[in-house]
Amino acid sequence: MKTISVYLIIIFLNFFISSNSFSQNSKITGKVFDSDNKLPLNGVLIFLDGNYQSSSTNSFGEYSFANLFAGNYKIRIESIGFKNQILNLTLKNDETIDSVIYLQSNPLHISQIDVTSSTDYGKINVSPIDVKLRPTNTAQDFLKIVPGLFIAQHAGGGKAEQIFLRGFDIDHGTDINIMVDGMPVNMVSHAHGQGYADLHFVIPETIDKFSVYKGPYYSKFGDLGTSGTVNFSTLNSIQKSTAEFDIGKYNTYRGVLILDVLSKKGMLKTKKTENLYIASEYAFSDGYFEAKQDYKRFNIFGKYFGLLSKNTLLSISASAFQSKWNASGQVPQRAIDSNYISRFGSIDASEGGNTNRANVNVSVINSFKNNQSLTNQIYYTNYGFNLFSNFTFFLNDSINGDQINQFERRNIFGYNGSFSFLNRAGSFNITTTLGIGVRLDNIDSIFLAHTKERKFLNYFEAGKIFQKNIFGYINETFEFDNLIINPGLRVDYFNFNLTDDLNDMLSGDKSAIKFSPKLNLFYNVSPKTQIYVKSGIGFHSNDARVAVNKPDQQTLPSAYGLETGTSFSAGNALIGMSIWSLFLESEFVYVGDEAVVEPSGRTQRLGLDFTTRYQFNNWLWADLDLNYAKGKFIDETEKANKIPLAPVFTSAGGLSFKFKNGLNGRLGYRYLDDRPANETNSVVAKGYFVMDAMLNYTTDRYNFGFTVDNLLDNKNWNEAQFDTESKLQFEKAPVSELHYTPGTPFSFKIKAGLYF
Repeated sequence: MKTISVYLIIIFLNFFISSNSFSQNSKITGKVFDSDNKLPLNGVLIFLDGNYQSSSTNSFGEYSFANLFAGNYKIRIESIGFKNQILNLTLKNDETIDSVIYLQSNPLHISQIDVTSSTDYGKINVSPIDVKLRPTNTAQDFLKIVPGLFIAQHAGGGKAEQIFLRGFDIDHGTDINIMVDGMPVNMVSHAHGQGYADLHFVIPETIDKFSVYKGPYYSKFGDLGTSGTVNFSTLNSIQKSTAEFDIGKYNTYRGVLILDVLSKKGMLKTKKTENLYIASEYAFSDGYFEAKQDYKRFNIFGKYFGLLSKNTLLSISASAFQSKWNASGQVPQRAIDSNYISRFGSIDASEGGNTNRANVNVSVINSFKNNQSLTNQIYYTNYGFNLFSNFTFFLNDSINGDQINQFERRNIFGYNGSFSFLNRAGSFNITTTLGIGVRLDNIDSIFLAHTKERKFLNYFEAGKIFQKNIFGYINETFEFDNLIINPGLRVDYFNFNLTDDLNDMLSGDKSAIKFSPKLNLFYNVSPKTQIYVKSGIGFHSNDARVAVNKPDQQTLPSAYGLETGTSFSAGNALIGMSIWSLFLESEFVYVGDEAVVEPSGRTQRLGLDFTTRYQFNNWLWADLDLNYAKGKFIDETEKANKIPLAPVFTSAGGLSFKFKNGLNGRLGYRYLDDRPANETNSVVAKGYFVMDAMLNYTTDRYNFGFTVDNLLDNKNWNEAQFDTESKLQFEKAPVSELHYTPGTPFSFKIKAGLYF
C-alpha cells in the first residue's frame, strides 16, 4: 500500500505543478518525415542547442518545445542512417513556429551518435549495420546480435533455439521476453517448456530494427522479462519489391518474394501516405546429419501502414507460418567413442515434428494537442505444436524406447493500450505513460504421450488450460537539466485454469497478483556520456500445471535486479559498460532426463557487460562484446551450488565493411567458454570458438552474396549440451554423461536477389 500511495502522490504533484507553473507561451514544434517514402519518422533526436533541452519524435514524427523565451535558437535534427539537419529560428514572444522536415538517408557514422538523448531511457538500439551485415537463415539468428546473447539448436531446424543470456540457460524463453511489433512471441504453459519463443514465423527480410532492454527495470514489460526483453519491429514500408533465391550445402534452398502493393511506386499506386507490402518465404534443407532432416518452412506476411489523418496512424499486419522437420536429437559421447554411431548419427531417427502459427495484429495511434498520444493494439494468434523427442533412449522402456510426443493447440487474444502526455514544470519535463492490457491463452488441447516411431502408445498427461494475464502500469520520467529520474510501477493479475482429462482430481483453478516497482536514474555528463543506476523487480510465471497442482511452488517468483554503468561515445568509438546483480526467488532449470523445465531454489547472479563499436572510416566498422556472469544456488553448499548450463564468459565480435561501389560484408566470431553441466560441475559443457563470414555485392537493381558458416571448420564444437542419464538398448545399466547436438560443420550459401 505504501508503494501505491507514493505513486498517487507523484501523479498528484505532476498535475499540480504543471498547472500552476509560470511559463512563457512561445513554442517550437515540427514534424519529421523520411524523404524517400514520405512516412513520419519515429525516434528522431531533436536538440535545442544552448538551452539544454532535447526531445525525440513520436509515431507521427512530431516534436515540440514549449515554455520558451523570445530569442534565437538552433535546432539539431539527428537520426541514425539519415543526414543531420540544422534549423536556425528566431522566436518572438507568444509565438509558435512550426516546421516540416524531410530527412535524406545517409551512411551511419558513430561520431554522430549522442548517447544521452532518448525518451526511452535504458534501451539498447541495434544498429542497422548490425542487422543488415550479419548472416541470417531465420529470424532466430537476429537474437545473436543482442550483446551477450547466444542461441543453440538441438532438435532440428524447425524447433525454437535454446537461449543463453546474462548467466541464464533460458531454455526456449523462461527468462526472456520476446515480442514482434508489440505482439508476444513467448508461449506460457507450453507443451515443451515455459515461455517457449519461436521466431521462425518472422521473415528475416521484413525486420526493420529491434530494441533490447536488459534486466527487469521497465514497467511496460512484465512476465518472463527477468534477464531482459527484445522487441522486434517489422518494416512499415519497403523501398522496392524484392525476389531472392539462396542455395547452399546439404541440399539447402530458400526463396523470398516481397511485393510493394500500395505506395506511390507500388503495383497499386496511391497518392495518400500509406503503404502495403506482402512477403513470402519458402525454405528447405536436408541438414548435415546422416538422417535427412527434410526441413520445410513456409511463411507469408502482409502489412498495411498509413496515416488515416494527420492525427491517426493505422497499422495492420497478418501472417501465416508452418514448418515440418526430422531431427537426430542429442547423442551421448559414449555412443560415438564406441563407434556405435558417428558424430552426425542418431539413436532414434524418428524424432522431429511440425508447428504452425497465424497472427493478426492491429494498432491505432492517435495524437492530440499538448503532446498527448493514445495507442490501442489488439492481436490474435492461432498456434499448433507437435514434437517427437527421445532424450533417454531405452531408460524407462527397454522394449519400445522412451520417445515422447509433446503436443498443443491454442488461441491467444490480446490487447495493449497506453496513454502518454508531457507536462512542463518550470525548467523540467514530466512525461507520464499509463498502460493497461490483457492476454488470454486458450489451450484447448495439450498433452505428453509415449510414442514409438511417432505412433501413439499411451498418455502421460492430457488436458486443457485457460490462462489470463491482466495488467496495468504507470511510468514517470522527470527530466531536469542533466538528471533523469524514472520511477515506474506495474501490477499483474494471473488466473490459471486447468482441466485434466486423465485425472479430474488434478483439475483446478488458481489466481495470483504481482506488484513490480521500478526506479532508474540517468545522469548526462555531456551529450556524449551518460551514467546510470537501474533497479527493479520483475518475475517469471510458472507453468499452469505447476501453479495449480504444486502449492509449495511459487506461482510468480520475483527477480530483483540492480545495475550501474555508463555509455559514451568518444570520437569514432561507442562504448558501454555495466555491473549488474540479479536475485531470483525460484530458478527454472531444464531437466534433460525428463525434457521438462522444473522450478528450483533461489539463485544469485553477478555480472559484467562490456560492448564497443568502433568506426575506422566511412566504410569499416568493428564490434566487440564481452560478458561475464557468476551464478549460484544460494541455499546449496559450495560443492553443489552451480547453475547447470549457465554461461560464465562469452564474447562475440567482428569486422563489417560497406563500400560505396556496393561491396559489403562481415567477418565475425562467437566464443562461449566451458561451463558446468550440472550442480556439482562433475560434467562440463564444452566451450567453442566459431567464425562466420559473408560477402555481398549490392546495387539498386540486384544483389549477389556468399555466406560461410564455421569458416575455420571447427569439427568438435557442440551447440546444445546436457548432462543426461540414458540407456542404450544393448546396455545393462544407465549412464549419466554429456549428451549434445554437434555444431554446424563448414558450410556455405550463395544468394542472388533482384529489386524491382
